[in-house]
Amino acid sequence: MFHVMFLEPRIPPNTGNAIRMVAATGATLHLVEPLGFDLSEPKLKRAGLDYHDLASVVVHPDLGTALGTLVGMRVFAFTAHATRWHTDVAFEPGDVLLFGPEPTGLSDEVLGHDRVTDRLRIPMLPGRRSLNLANSAAVVSYEAWRQHGFPGAR
Repeated sequence: MFHVMFLEPRIPPNTGNAIRMVAATGATLHLVEPLGFDLSEPKLKRAGLDYHDLASVVVHPDLGTALGTLVGMRVFAFTAHATRWHTDVAFEPGDVLLFGPEPTGLSDEVLGHDRVTDRLRIPMLPGRRSLNLANSAAVVSYEAWRQHGFPGAR
């Protein structure tokens, strides 16, 4: 139903956990190169357990190519610097949930990209910098899926 996009992810277990999450929700995980690891890395495989064959994962050489495959889809960029919460949006099937690399988040250039529909944040207590990438993707993906009644879930 939804597209989770990791721009230049760096930490293998985060991507492995995201693979498990998209397998569980029916979302597609888009990984935008360069990746900070090899997709066959043991830590990635271990975090993804046996869900790799059940997940839809697409690797793209750059952001332009990735967004070019999702023409007409809304793109929500997640940043701790946004003013709107992820729960302020009525998500639609096909929406793209864009997350940045673990150490830095999305750059100003990406946040200002003409394909970005809106910038959103996940609520946190003051003084906290960010959530773990895989956790952030799961929080937002499950909220988007919940808004549609968890189609396909049992």
